[in-house]
Amino acid sequence: MHRRLFVAALAASALPGVARAHHGWGSYASDRPLTLVGTVERVSFENPHGILILKTPEKVWEIVLAPPFRMVARGLEENQIQPGDTVEAMGYPHRTRDVELRAEWIKVKGKITQLR
Repeated sequence: MHRRLFVAALAASALPGVARAHHGWGSYASDRPLTLVGTVERVSFENPHGILILKTPEKVWEIVLAPPFRMVARGLEENQIQPGDTVEAMGYPHRTRDVELRAEWIKVKGKITQLR
């Protein structure tokens, strides 16, 4: 039974979307905190973690959010963030992808939600 579960988990992790979507937090530069303010282009509350596409004056960022269950438990529902909204996110930039940020908190309509 355990062997079958292991094989199923291994097979699922090999799917392109899953493998690309989830990565270790060591990939982020925790010694370089960054705060971004911009306009939401798109938001997704999907597992394993939410994604927010944020347009700043400098470039368009992919903001890695917390898992949906955590955001909802902390008071941030998906319908509270809409394209066109201005949000602020503080987090850590990816070490090799210069458009990715792992958010520690996000400020939406004046309310800060801790994500980690």
